[in-house]
Amino acid sequence: MMKALCILIAVLLPALFFPAKQMKPFRISGYAQGTTYHITYYAEDSIIRGAEIAGLLDGIDSSLSVYKPYSLISQFNKSQRGWITDAHLRNVILKAQEVNKKTGGIFDITIQPLVQAWGFGTIPESGMPDSAGVRALMKCAGPDKIRLRGDSLIKTTPCTHIDVNGIAQGYSVDVLADYFDRKGIKDYLVEIGGEIRVRGRRQPSGQVMTVGIEGPSDDLNPEPLQKVVLLKVGALTTSGNYRKFYQQGGKRISHLIDARTGFPIQNELISVTVWADDAITADGYDNALMGMGLSNALRFVSKQKKMEAYFIYRKEDGSVGDTATLGFYKLM
Repeated sequence: MMKALCILIAVLLPALFFPAKQMKPFRISGYAQGTTYHITYYAEDSIIRGAEIAGLLDGIDSSLSVYKPYSLISQFNKSQRGWITDAHLRNVILKAQEVNKKTGGIFDITIQPLVQAWGFGTIPESGMPDSAGVRALMKCAGPDKIRLRGDSLIKTTPCTHIDVNGIAQGYSVDVLADYFDRKGIKDYLVEIGGEIRVRGRRQPSGQVMTVGIEGPSDDLNPEPLQKVVLLKVGALTTSGNYRKFYQQGGKRISHLIDARTGFPIQNELISVTVWADDAITADGYDNALMGMGLSNALRFVSKQKKMEAYFIYRKEDGSVGDTATLGFYKLM
């Protein structure tokens, strides 16, 4: 009995004289990929520095950025037959191929020449393409125009160029979140350009993390908050047509291009917010859902596992409405 008591005292003494350190919030922010990023993680000490995050993002840009002339994707686009890949480019290509197949071709990373022609590329354009121009560029696009072979991405025609901006930020969020996982961080929120992945809770309060969903703005309400979501785990990304667009002949020309037609998406959807296990999945599908239109998008998401969505759309009378899948309502 005395021996057991001595052991119990030996176990308890360190806790009495050296109490566990309290979890504290640490924040890292910066500028990358043409936007800002904000990270909050909870730990006893500051074990991850801003320089580590910047280094990870620089590595991703060296692979995926169409704005970096030295990146792997830029080298591929300039090549005649293809270019070598790395893990970043390969991972994004594989996910893009999955999304393309499951959505009937609405999402396609080979439409970079069309993105450029419609004025949303890396080089300024003086006008819009006509139908003949779109048809000509469509000959360079299509999932059959590229294939992974060994450590390389091969193109079947020299004019095929790719642009992974519709999925790269979600992937970047996952890379950072996975880094926190490997470091043993249990509670964090990673955000790049509005794309978010969460794990755990706020510490030391234990409160669930809250994420706001932005809606379309106007002069009276320049930064409207549409909904607030309670997020315990997973990723949340949004695709919308209310930021990157221009007016031409009374029409709003969106940066979202329907890969099936080569023309900007025109339907009632204003934005789609997707919840999924990881950000690359949410980011890939939010663009595709925008192209489907409201009823088809709702039907598509209802058939998917571990995916929910929230939609803001314009009604026939011009007013703005919103709706969501049943699982997404549970997050609000």
